[in-house]
Amino acid sequence: MTRRRLVLALLCLTVLSPIVLYTDRLSASSNPSSNNEVGDEASSLSFGTSDAGELRALAQVALEFSPKFSASVRLLDLRVPELTNSVKEPIGVVYSDNSNNSNQILTTPEDGSKDSTAKELPLGKSEEHKSRVLSAAVDERSLPEEGVIKEVTDGVTGNNSLEKPESVEENKEETGSQHTIPITVPEKEENKSEEKVKQVPPRNNTEKYHIVPSEKKSSSTTIPDARVRQLKDQLIRAKVYLSIGPIRSNPHFVRELRLRIKDVQRALGDATKDSDLPRNAYERLKAMELTLAKGKQIQDDCAAVVKKLRAMVHSSEEQLRVHKKQSLFLAQLAAKTIPKGLHCLPLRLSAEYFSMNSSQRQFPYEEKLEDPDLFHYALFSDNVLATAVVVNSTVSNAKNPADHVFHIVTDRLNYAAMRMWFLANPPGKAAIQVQNIEEFTWLNDSYSPVLKQLRSQSMIDYYFRTHHATANSDANLKYRNPKYLSILNHLRFYLPEVFPKLHKVVFLDDDVVVRRDLTGLWEINMKGKVNGAIETCGQSFHRFDKYLNFSNPLIAKRFNPRACGWAYGMNVFDLDEWRKQKVTEVYHYWQNLNIDRQLWKLGSLPPGLITFYNRTLSIDRRWHVLGLGYNPHVDHKDIEQAAVIHYNGNMKPWLDIGIPQYRGYWSKNVDYNHIFLRECNINP
Repeated sequence: MTRRRLVLALLCLTVLSPIVLYTDRLSASSNPSSNNEVGDEASSLSFGTSDAGELRALAQVALEFSPKFSASVRLLDLRVPELTNSVKEPIGVVYSDNSNNSNQILTTPEDGSKDSTAKELPLGKSEEHKSRVLSAAVDERSLPEEGVIKEVTDGVTGNNSLEKPESVEENKEETGSQHTIPITVPEKEENKSEEKVKQVPPRNNTEKYHIVPSEKKSSSTTIPDARVRQLKDQLIRAKVYLSIGPIRSNPHFVRELRLRIKDVQRALGDATKDSDLPRNAYERLKAMELTLAKGKQIQDDCAAVVKKLRAMVHSSEEQLRVHKKQSLFLAQLAAKTIPKGLHCLPLRLSAEYFSMNSSQRQFPYEEKLEDPDLFHYALFSDNVLATAVVVNSTVSNAKNPADHVFHIVTDRLNYAAMRMWFLANPPGKAAIQVQNIEEFTWLNDSYSPVLKQLRSQSMIDYYFRTHHATANSDANLKYRNPKYLSILNHLRFYLPEVFPKLHKVVFLDDDVVVRRDLTGLWEINMKGKVNGAIETCGQSFHRFDKYLNFSNPLIAKRFNPRACGWAYGMNVFDLDEWRKQKVTEVYHYWQNLNIDRQLWKLGSLPPGLITFYNRTLSIDRRWHVLGLGYNPHVDHKDIEQAAVIHYNGNMKPWLDIGIPQYRGYWSKNVDYNHIFLRECNINP
């Protein structure tokens, strides 16, 4: 009996003692002090700002395509606030290694009220001017709306909340001005304590941080036409979903998705901005978003999605490369092609000219043609309508049209048409002269190197042999324009020979429109320079190294590759200085050296840059505004203030490819009711 009792006693002791000990440990684990240790350990973790951004980006991609990983991320988001809420301490701050001073951080109370007084917490002084942010992933459904942390620094306020403050000396006072960092504080949820904000260290010894309501958060820059962009993005995403295996195997969802695609396409139409969208566009957008959300739940193979997207990117890049090359070729082709109406016009004018009596073919005011006291313009062109616009716009804006003289030089084919147009449409009291370049007997192969080159066999091969090795290269397309074969394009280098009795002349291209009186150009002090033009230093493609071959020692020794270029189109030439400095001989010297096109390609600007190097005077940019033939974003204010606007580029206003918003400046100088224009079906 005694042995039985002893065995039962030992058995009870063996069973009950572990229960007692386990219960004691449970009570100890509920002690807040132990939790503090966990909180301290958690708060000691830190990540760089870039690392946190990458983690957030990876989480977003995972949430997009993997519901399983999405659940894990959301579970982690729920666990993090539980851990931090159990720690009854202020916001964790990551200090720099060299912290020895204090600043303050203001936080909202834990009850989440906005009106409560903020608490001040000491912060260490950091000698470094860099900060690190401890951030955590937040579920999209629990995005914070309570407020943002506002950083107070030196005297800068503005809408750009990501702008970095300047470095501040260590001994500077704590007073400063404001700068905001959009780090959010999560909203308090039911049955849970408030989540702690992300940890932010001080950038320097003058910074303070405090929480401000979200209403005071500086508004981010609104993306223009965001809804149109979002609809287009949805269409791309929907098409990707349709190509994924698990989704294709769900016919009900495929039908729904295709229906949404049609709805979005109808709503989008040809809209390019939000104001073009119909009223129901937002409802279509929301419906598509819901359908795409269903697709996320169906798709669980991230690798397949990544593979599909990479294939799409590669295919799109290849198509873009092909389309760019086609676009460049077609643009050059369109620039070289003469529209049917402009081909008809000179034929109609020539027929009318040769039906006139010789006595009717003379222009009035011929006595003004060599008067050096008048305002003389040089215009070399084979385009009748474009030349008419230049003359009409100049005369209509002149204060005294009778003092203006226009010298037009054209080729043999367009000579009769050009004369007929101005005989039928005289420019008021202004004098006009039309000359045929064939009449300049002094301009021949023995005198002009460029004329000899243009007629050489190598030049003919370069232009007309399609099997040439470089015939289809992008870099050579520009220089295969027939204008480079025309001596009219190079006649500008012979102005003293063309106008032997004049002192100063203004040169105008046929693709300009005059909007102001130009007589002020003759009053400019040329300071011994030959050419007056606007410089194009602000645009890198107008530097010398973009036009000249600086690998050639002849170019490298004589010129600065970063020298400012200048523009043709509206230039003032001092012909007296031209003759004095023998500029035409300089031009001939360099043309002879470039016989094999090793110094520059064809065209008149590269030899112009060389010939007038250190002989060009920079004039006010308002005299001449460029870019209306290739740049759709020329500042409207610059156009309105300009004396001359220039349609340089392929998109000429008389072509179908002209930029629409600029065509009106040109077309208002054309009388489309003219009998010759109506017969040739030339319309605005």
